Amino acid sequence: MNRPGPAVVLEVRGLTATAGAAALLDDVGLTVEAGRVLAVLGPSGAGKSTLGLALLGESDTGVTLGGSVRTSGTELLGLGPAALRRARAGRVGHLPQHPGVVLDPVRRTGPVLDELAAIVHGSGRARRAARTAAVEDALERAGLGAEPRLALRFPHQLSGGQQQRMALAQTLVTAPDVVVLDEPTTGLDPVTTDAVVGRLAALAAGGTALVLLTHDLDTARRLADEVLLLDGGRVVRRGDPATVLGPPAPRPARPAPRTAGAPLLVVTGLGVRAADGTPLLSGVDLTLERGECLAVTGPSGAGKTTLGRALAGLAPHSGDVVVDGGRYGSGSGSGGSDSGGGSSSGGGGRGPRAVQYVHQDCRSAFLDHRPVLDQVARPAVLLRGLPVADARSDARALLERLGLSAETVARRPGELSGGQLQRASVARALLARPAVLIADEATSALDGAHRRLLLDELARARRDDGLAVLLISHDPATVAVADRVLALADGRIAGDAAEPAGAR
Repeated sequence: MNRPGPAVVLEVRGLTATAGAAALLDDVGLTVEAGRVLAVLGPSGAGKSTLGLALLGESDTGVTLGGSVRTSGTELLGLGPAALRRARAGRVGHLPQHPGVVLDPVRRTGPVLDELAAIVHGSGRARRAARTAAVEDALERAGLGAEPRLALRFPHQLSGGQQQRMALAQTLVTAPDVVVLDEPTTGLDPVTTDAVVGRLAALAAGGTALVLLTHDLDTARRLADEVLLLDGGRVVRRGDPATVLGPPAPRPARPAPRTAGAPLLVVTGLGVRAADGTPLLSGVDLTLERGECLAVTGPSGAGKTTLGRALAGLAPHSGDVVVDGGRYGSGSGSGGSDSGGGSSSGGGGRGPRAVQYVHQDCRSAFLDHRPVLDQVARPAVLLRGLPVADARSDARALLERLGLSAETVARRPGELSGGQLQRASVARALLARPAVLIADEATSALDGAHRRLLLDELARARRDDGLAVLLISHDPATVAVADRVLALADGRIAGDAAEPAGAR
């Protein structure tokens, strides 16, 4: 007697996506069965995020979808918002690349989880126990079971990694048949990444299908049953991970040793507290020399982003921060901007050019209505006094070196992928010609080739301009290019190594 195979929970046929005359997806087809993991890979701008939205029956503004996307026999394309929500309920879940898209900024996370659980388990007091169990289970599977107090916080009170795991919990609480995950390990430290991969594997083993949109080849190798390779919006290859991906690529070599010089950045006794008085950073001392690259690592919630924002003058703090001989960031938090071209408040004669900060959530650092090129060129006009034409010329040249064509950067931010916007964010900061660049997970959405382009450009700026770089990262290949590694844990320095572990 023949037993039926796994049920098909997601079926895509002839899927297209167009934005004006541009084809973002072209004749994409795929099938996902219960309990199976499909990894979709490709370079930045290949169409992965567009595909992820299409699998939900959605698209960005100005994008038109064609073809068919069916889940458990129900067609998603062409449905109105209310009908689409009903069709997806308990069937399709989504973890976006940027958790801020799904985390309500004005509500505590716990009540939101309870409302989502009510979609499946019902509302009212009689169903409260079922909802509570579903919420607790989702938090546990997302890696937040040991931190129940996080459900009492607002999203802005969570670290980047905690926000991502909370978004995953919101996805899992409705127990969907298939989950579409867009870069689920982006910005997570190695220990947390291992935990997330383990939980996703357990989810698949329990019968939930996963569609993994990623540039992380290691995660794809560990999780996927099948790999689909996208390039230019088309499926160019598919098969098992070993066949499609091959062996892991070697890590990039470290730059040549620096020549020691006077410290450019000196930080003494830096401390930051949350609004309720909880210490986020305590007693942080560090120095950064001209041309030096310092990598800051540590588990999610250790205080890495808080440190970066404090050094850029974007968070109130205690202690002293001196750049190029001038004290700045007195603790008011009023000296900077988290627009991706961050700043400092005076000191050392460098003014707002002294420190530039590249935000972890690069999409939120761009205005929706202006072309990317205009926004990248703007710091060169405002902070360096260049004529607009010269600033745009410099911006185009730098963006081209980072693999972003003139056609690409003429678009608005919503038409670019996360990886493309990451590179544009770094370009914008570099065009200010700062003394110090603080980059928060600036390679997290990049494939290997584009990561190398970006790191090479930073190495050039360090060598030619004396730029000091502070890299906040969990990525071993990114950390490996640093001269030193500073490890944070629970808001304190846990270690300061003169050589990255990946280079030993």
